[in-house]
Amino acid sequence: MTPAAQASRPTVLFVCKSNRGKSQMAEALLRHLAGDAVEVFSAGTQPAFGKGPNDESVAALAEIGADMSGGTAAAVDDDVLRRADRVVVLGTAAQLEPVPGMRAPIEVWETDEPSERGIDGAARMALIRDDIATRVRDLWVALSAAPGDPAQ
Repeated sequence: MTPAAQASRPTVLFVCKSNRGKSQMAEALLRHLAGDAVEVFSAGTQPAFGKGPNDESVAALAEIGADMSGGTAAAVDDDVLRRADRVVVLGTAAQLEPVPGMRAPIEVWETDEPSERGIDGAARMALIRDDIATRVRDLWVALSAAPGDPAQ
């Protein structure tokens, strides 16, 4: 990737509470769709330091060819918050406050929670994955649209 292309690519930060499931899923899904055309991060407001991603999340993504197996829980970085073009909190468990110098508003995706309907295990995670994947696809369409294009 040329330096000019790298400088113009959008930056996205996905946040959830522990950074072991939803936010890492979203990061992996966007990376799977966009490759190097976007700079993408995930973080947790209360990260489970030293732990990798949730095994059920990893398996659900593997089913569709995306990989999050190498991720580790990370805390929200104020510098990434400031330079992100999109900041997305997944679910309502994580609470994220803006920091001075941010250029993007904080979006909240109220994601599906199948356990509230008695759905657990792999079936639960597949529904969560599909909900997040739809939202990530829509985000990628908006990010990759030409300036002034109605998709933005």
